[in-house]
Amino acid sequence: MLSSDPLLSPVKAETLAAWARDPASQGAISALAEQRYLLIEATTSAPGPALTGVADWLRALPAPSIAIGDPATPLAACCDAVVPSAVAARPLIEGIARAPLAATVLVQLLRATAGLPLESALFAESLAYSTLQGGPEYRDWLQAHRAAALAAHTDSGPAVLMQREGGRLDLALNRASKRNGMSIEMRDALIEALQLVLADDSIAEVSLRGLGKCFSTGGDLGEFGSAPDPATAHLVRSLALPGRLLAHCAARVTVRLHGACVGSGIEFPAFADRLVATPDAWFQLPELKFGLIPGAGGTVSIARRIGRQRLAAWVLAGQRIDARIALAWGLVDAVEA
Repeated sequence: MLSSDPLLSPVKAETLAAWARDPASQGAISALAEQRYLLIEATTSAPGPALTGVADWLRALPAPSIAIGDPATPLAACCDAVVPSAVAARPLIEGIARAPLAATVLVQLLRATAGLPLESALFAESLAYSTLQGGPEYRDWLQAHRAAALAAHTDSGPAVLMQREGGRLDLALNRASKRNGMSIEMRDALIEALQLVLADDSIAEVSLRGLGKCFSTGGDLGEFGSAPDPATAHLVRSLALPGRLLAHCAARVTVRLHGACVGSGIEFPAFADRLVATPDAWFQLPELKFGLIPGAGGTVSIARRIGRQRLAAWVLAGQRIDARIALAWGLVDAVEA
């Protein structure tokens, strides 16, 4: 019998081993069941043969698994996220409760893409994102928050300013009046700039920053819901994803981050080889509250910087982190005033 309140009594390795031998056990824990996540005691590890079966069972679990205890145990390595205590698990569980479908798709995607080549992982992320765009959690959020009209910017010049001096190219996000939101205009301007970098080997160094109070607050919410359908949205991402281009010239690129770096405002720059944050920079991945997951490449770029378990915990909890924590995690490479 599964616990009706696994938060109060995380399951032990021995119990998991028994469940792993029961083909029907997974159906009781899923986004479609009353129990939508699984807490696991990770202070001890199961015997070797039993752990293999448990790992396979957890990999197929249609719900997030959260280990409580020692992240160094073999059992913790099999879970989607690891936290030190039940108290620390509560923000993750609250996130799962708000959007159980999106939470499940997130962890399933991170399991599937670990170790995949870049292009395959980005393809999988886009398909997962499109799946959720057609789902009830995103539909409900969109109905409650759809913008009446797209706000216009008040900045002069193109969305991305470009200045070249010899082998150096300086790029600046130039929509400060809209907090450098990643609009279609901004996306297309970034693609144009990065195509230039990829086509010109004489550009040895690229610097990218954002003008105004912050680097970027992420996707322009006024454009959410503007795609004609999820399938077309997937094809557009396949053709026009700035992060894909940035990944292919990453060794030449340094991104300087300040203020808010939210959603795609950190997913996109995380593809660069070097991220430098100011002490006032802060970071957040809020997509779960929209019924979505990171969809600008973040399940790839950020996972490969901080690991899939830390990324899963961050997205599920939805918390804001500061530059100090980002540096400790490896999300950024330096903090400089």
